[in-house]
Amino acid sequence: MIRIRPTLLTLLFLVSPIPAQDGYRLPPPEVVALVDAPPAPTVSLSPDDRWMLLVEREAMPSIADLSRPMLRLAGMRIDPAANARYSTSFSKGLVLRDRDGTQEARIPLEPGARVGRTSWSHNSRWFSYTVVSDRGTALWAAAVDSPGQPCLITDRLNGVLGGATWMPDGDSLLLHLVPEDRGPAPEPSAVPAGPNIQETSGTKSPLRTYQDLLTSPEDEALFVHYAVAEIALVRLDGAAAPARVAPPGLYRQASPSPDGRHLLISQIHRPFSYLMPVYSFPHEVFVRELATREDHLIERVPLAENIPIGGVRTGRRSISWKAGEPATLVWTEALDGGDPKVEVPHRDRWLAQAAPFDAEPRELLKVEHRAQGLSYLRDPAKLITREYDRDRRWTRSLLHDLGRPDAAPKVLDDRSQRDRYNDPGRLVQELDDQGRAVLRQDGPWVYRTGNGASPEGLLPFLDRQNLDTLETVRLWRCQPGAYEGLASVTKELRGGVPLILTRHESPTTPPNYFAFRPGSGERVALTDFPDPTPQIRGVRKQLVTYERADGVPLSATLYLPADYREGQRLPLFVWAYPLEYNDPSTAGQIGSSPWRFTRIGGSSHLHLLTQGYAVMDGATMPVIGDPETMNDTFVEQIVASAQAAIDKAVEMGVADRERVAVGGHSYGAFMTANLLARCDLFRAGIARSGAYNRTLTPFGFQSERRTFWEAPEAYFKVSPFMHADKIDEPLLLIHGEADNNSGTFPLQSRRLFQAIKGNGGTARLVMLPKESHGYRARESVLHSLAEMIDWLDRHLAAGQAVPAAEQRGG
Repeated sequence: MIRIRPTLLTLLFLVSPIPAQDGYRLPPPEVVALVDAPPAPTVSLSPDDRWMLLVEREAMPSIADLSRPMLRLAGMRIDPAANARYSTSFSKGLVLRDRDGTQEARIPLEPGARVGRTSWSHNSRWFSYTVVSDRGTALWAAAVDSPGQPCLITDRLNGVLGGATWMPDGDSLLLHLVPEDRGPAPEPSAVPAGPNIQETSGTKSPLRTYQDLLTSPEDEALFVHYAVAEIALVRLDGAAAPARVAPPGLYRQASPSPDGRHLLISQIHRPFSYLMPVYSFPHEVFVRELATREDHLIERVPLAENIPIGGVRTGRRSISWKAGEPATLVWTEALDGGDPKVEVPHRDRWLAQAAPFDAEPRELLKVEHRAQGLSYLRDPAKLITREYDRDRRWTRSLLHDLGRPDAAPKVLDDRSQRDRYNDPGRLVQELDDQGRAVLRQDGPWVYRTGNGASPEGLLPFLDRQNLDTLETVRLWRCQPGAYEGLASVTKELRGGVPLILTRHESPTTPPNYFAFRPGSGERVALTDFPDPTPQIRGVRKQLVTYERADGVPLSATLYLPADYREGQRLPLFVWAYPLEYNDPSTAGQIGSSPWRFTRIGGSSHLHLLTQGYAVMDGATMPVIGDPETMNDTFVEQIVASAQAAIDKAVEMGVADRERVAVGGHSYGAFMTANLLARCDLFRAGIARSGAYNRTLTPFGFQSERRTFWEAPEAYFKVSPFMHADKIDEPLLLIHGEADNNSGTFPLQSRRLFQAIKGNGGTARLVMLPKESHGYRARESVLHSLAEMIDWLDRHLAAGQAVPAAEQRGG
């Protein structure tokens, strides 16, 4: 609703400060109702597409849930009671339904059960799920033919480094378990044993600013206590208890070979690092034969230091099992010493080694650019490589026939990473009989699906591509007026056309699942989830396009309140997040859809629509230039983009140029503070969970490739902290006190607030207890929304909505 206040009350409100300390606050009731609206279940399809597991969720946890004990160790957050990674997202119910709608069963759960991860077996006979409690993490499994009788697999699953993995037979699970004879956790000493010391000498190790790292021997002892697991196998028929296949150790990976006779294991060892997270710790990779318990060492991986910025380590990396062969390892190795600045004809090569792992590895192929992964076909002699050219931000996929090493590979796609319009889509995969991902094929045809970015917005599609001729045929595309994304391509062919499952939504109809055959015109509804927030169906939104002064095309989604009346100019809130591009042609491409279901929940800035604000959401803020130096003009480009967005809204007659605010989260918060410091376009700003002093992230940030010592002027220029004396518009800073994002330490917001205060500016700092980079607790979310609404009302929305005819410059 558009709220109009009498002038006297407005003046009183403007001079009255928002309370500084009054506990958790609530926004207006209409906002609370949107936040508390129950979300629709998520849908997990079985691999054979016959079953749907409906996972019912709560709107959000309480602050009491977030206040559970948590340990911050080795770059992780650990729930000591659950002996698992700390989580704030749990489900409350599971319902199994067949695709035809003839069978439905609710999975029995204890009252108040917190359901964690769910997983299907690749044969679609079973699904598993975890239940987290103060007694630990329990793993349950249920058969699709008797879902009302789930069986408890174990009540001591260890989810810190591992969890549960399906074996190739689809009827067994490989488990990481808390050791049965583990004693109590080590108690921290009240008296330190001595100083904690680190030393370096002569070697370069440019590191990002990680959080939650180990800091002492006591931390190391806690990390070992909770991360150590034993590996066991268990059959779901319940014939025997889990059988141990590896003794207690720090296992960060255990993956079965396609033939089920070997395990690929990665085991962490000391010395641990106080500067890097757990995935950078030294470890050994080896293969264990299950029958003999014999081990074959594959690689000793040192601590991941001395790696160039944007580079990779030397030696074997990305070690995994090759699909379609019983027990063959594949991996990649750098040919440039791991340094992206070294000029070489090929950056990486792929190698393979088959059981019994005593022969010399064989080279499969070389790739020109940095290897990004492999995709397998049903024919084990064929595979697809993906590679990335860092200098151009370019991706390429090539089809190789290993049986014909002299034949040139076929280029399947070759484009700029940011080129949405020419994205051919991802290759659709399925699970083979051993549970390995391979391409979904019908003879020589494979399938591709993508977002279908276009000047009209996103229009998802399904193509099929002939790998012999490279001919591409479009089978289906979403039509304008709705957004419909592909959920699955089934094996049910008729006339060469598969049955597909999609998720359909429009601005006024909630997402639901459908089954149909492209071109048939017959659609079957698989779900019927209701509209959780019918009260906002009148909200208007449209995709708007405009140009920056330098000719770069820009776009945003413009939202107007449900009761907006033509001819009114409203206070405008611009929400954005900068992205980097090599060229203007890709920077201007549309990457959103005006036809998505309008859902306002969580801490979304779209709640402002209920308070009489217009919102430009996702206003594009491209930063274009050479990847090595583009941040030299970061400030100029975001100011120009902001100017263009405001001009467009004013030109359309919906915004009051004198009442415009800007906001963003994370890198968007960084952008917001920069805009307030470097231009006078905005009356106020809201910056959530940002970083503002780039000298505190000296080895690069976002896509910045230079260190502070290589480009000190650039770091100084883009740091709002360095220009805090010029932030003369009010800035609301919100930050989670337990932010775990690399670079956005809570200290960043505290220091910027102090800098603004010290220079006589206007700012408000809100630190949310127990919250991480995003805000999860109901109390925190509602309080953040109350702060945002009050801040904008105080500094932006005074007075009446302005008629368009009275707008200066209109």
